[in-house]
Amino acid sequence: RSTLFPYTTLFRSVLTTLVERELHMKKLILSLLVVGLAGSACSSAPAVEDAAMDGAEKAGDKMEEKAEEKAAESQTIVAVAAGAGTFNTLVAAVTAAELVDTLNSAGPFTVFAPTDEAFAALPAGTVDELLKPENKAKLTAILTYHVVPGKVMAADVTTMDAGTVNGAAAPVVVSDAGVTYAGANVVKTDIAASNGVIHVIDAVVMPPADEIGRAHVRTPVTHWISYAVFCLKKK
Repeated sequence: RSTLFPYTTLFRSVLTTLVERELHMKKLILSLLVVGLAGSACSSAPAVEDAAMDGAEKAGDKMEEKAEEKAAESQTIVAVAAGAGTFNTLVAAVTAAELVDTLNSAGPFTVFAPTDEAFAALPAGTVDELLKPENKAKLTAILTYHVVPGKVMAADVTTMDAGTVNGAAAPVVVSDAGVTYAGANVVKTDIAASNGVIHVIDAVVMPPADEIGRAHVRTPVTHWISYAVFCLKKK
């Protein structure tokens, strides 16, 4: 026993040292893992916060857009156009032609509305000339050529000659490139109003020469006859 005692003591000492070192290493590894996880969480926190902010902002924009659409649905075509801020010339022309009451009536109407940029693209002085009282008949003929009886949503549009409130037919072409109305590109669709819908076009379109100057706006009877013909042509 006396001979083995020193070795036994030495063995115990070495074993204790190894165990202590193993415990130390485990604590060190655990500490490094904790620090690494904390650093990862800190670095990802701004990204998570940004994503949450973006999500909330998009949700807010969606709600605001839906609220605007809902509000527009309770307004007439003229009110929607006036509030949009991009149809100022069109609204001025409708007022000069005394068509406000017509487009505020029950309808329904589908208006292919040229933007202010579209009117600005006309030859210099054209708009001012059309707005003069002596040119009211010509202005009326042009404006009513942009109006189709009935509420025609984008999904219902097909290639056809659409009967207009003017009396002349406007060619509508649907292709892979998009939709055109009397040659103008339809750039935005389905702006809802209480008495119809607005589709935005990028040009002011002109009726056939023999229709310019005829200041006729359809009566309710002829309006519905035209609408019925339009529906039959769609089929």
